[in-house]
Amino acid sequence: MDIWEKLYERAKAEYHPTDVSPFVTAHHVVCAIEAENGDLFIGFCIEGCSGVMNLCAERVAALNMYISSGQTVIKRMIAFRDAPPCEMIEGSGMPCGACREFLMQLSYENRNMEIMSDYEKRKTITLKELMPGWWGTSRYETGRDS
Repeated sequence: MDIWEKLYERAKAEYHPTDVSPFVTAHHVVCAIEAENGDLFIGFCIEGCSGVMNLCAERVAALNMYISSGQTVIKRMIAFRDAPPCEMIEGSGMPCGACREFLMQLSYENRNMEIMSDYEKRKTITLKELMPGWWGTSRYETGRDS
């Protein structure tokens, strides 16, 4: 079993769309990440009808990693709904803009993380490929806010 299969199976176990209440749904998008030290963490989306409290599976997985271990660097990530990422489905497995931004802000090293874009082909893309010309690079390079 390769690391991508491990990540897929861990995330897949969390996929069970649930109505938490008449206003909140959860578990319809799932994510697994491999931290810098090799530990695996999972997350699932949770969304309310107001939109304010929505959390994507990717951010929940990253927060679980940080809360549990204090780590901020992610090596690999897979996210999906009812099927693994597939390049034939536009946007399949790709984090939203808010998640991309959060992952870059969490650690500049996350720009090198591999994001699964086609599970069967084991095709990946890096976060830096999804965010060329990211606005925060100079802050990391100089250590300054402006």
